[in-house]
Amino acid sequence: MFQEIAQSPLAHAANPQSRHGRSLSAGARAVVAPARCAAAQREISAWPGFAPTPLADLPGLSAAAGIARIAVKDEGARFGLGSFKALGGAYAVLCQIKARIAAMSGTQVSSADILAGKHKAVVRAMTVCCATDGNHGRSVAWGARMFGAACVIYIHEHVSQGRADAIAAFGAEVRRVAGTYDDSVRQAAAEAAAQGWTVISDTSYEGYMDIPRDVMAGYSVMADEALEQWRGPADAPAPAPSHVFVQAGVGGVAAAVCARCDHALGAKRPRFVAVEPERAACLFASVREGRAASIGGDLDTIMAGLAAGDTSLLAWDVLSEGADDFLIVSDDSAAAAMRLLAGGVAGDPPLVAGESAVAGLAGLLGALARPEVAAALELGPDSRVLLFLTEGDTDPDLYTRIVGRSGAAVRAGAGG
Repeated sequence: MFQEIAQSPLAHAANPQSRHGRSLSAGARAVVAPARCAAAQREISAWPGFAPTPLADLPGLSAAAGIARIAVKDEGARFGLGSFKALGGAYAVLCQIKARIAAMSGTQVSSADILAGKHKAVVRAMTVCCATDGNHGRSVAWGARMFGAACVIYIHEHVSQGRADAIAAFGAEVRRVAGTYDDSVRQAAAEAAAQGWTVISDTSYEGYMDIPRDVMAGYSVMADEALEQWRGPADAPAPAPSHVFVQAGVGGVAAAVCARCDHALGAKRPRFVAVEPERAACLFASVREGRAASIGGDLDTIMAGLAAGDTSLLAWDVLSEGADDFLIVSDDSAAAAMRLLAGGVAGDPPLVAGESAVAGLAGLLGALARPEVAAALELGPDSRVLLFLTEGDTDPDLYTRIVGRSGAAVRAGAGG
């Protein structure tokens, strides 16, 4: 399986504007401000069903890869939605509902009040919407149902019917749009403007910045948990990660993780590597062009949650300084990484990771297989790498086709 990843295409670009060894600038740090992240942590941790997701150490894979430590944050059980996205979209929905109630009543309300139905009439009159490749829309739909708002979700033509059905199961109206993810983003924005709906997007663009900040603040909960779990007990803390590899679509989750690493560790933050699919590498284009870039094409990749052509402006404000390197990986390497985790390596627990969850691992193993890239990324025997498995088998049929077993079968093999 390592050989399959080693033989798959991989591209590397170093970031000439990286502030490696220095804290991010004040402007970049403010994009995902610590106070905003703390508010998200307080709120989300009080929601029904909240529990931190596990950080799994993989000593077998670490030894086979020739580095000191690999640990993966496994988001497959997050709120029963199967993805870290549960943290972002639903939290942004709540923030907009609170803002609407405050504007109409002049009072600040709690989520407990909203859940208790004390402002039912105001909330029911709201419609939230978004474009999605699957997981973000599921989160927005779940948040809308939980708090009582109406919801319309836009999906593009390449989104599987299984993902569409999973969104509709939360009571959202699902509308399919011809074209790519970016076409569905534009359609959602246009119809929301015409109807007076609220767009809940993790993509920021000119004139649309505040809500994506709330989405990224929600994502920061995952990063904070991971850093705390990595550190371990206070009386015997583990050395901090030397590297963090995070997959990226528009860049929102990568920016949130990067920002929280900077908030926690400052100039000592890990080397940060953003990894994208070869057919949807807008961040790679951005570092090459020195600005937030857009790319064309059909963006068709099995890593559906990363199939974005337009870089989020806010995310680029962080990653243009905080990401040290950018990698592009192939669909074949992502599929191989899924199978590798499902099988476990040398006694490691089998893990269910969906196709959009494994780009970071594919990038790490691909880099280690190429001495020149490993050297450029300063990867070696002492490297300690934190990865994020951002989804489980959120498209069960596709997962089974790629891995050869269902997610349930893999979990049963792990004893769970």
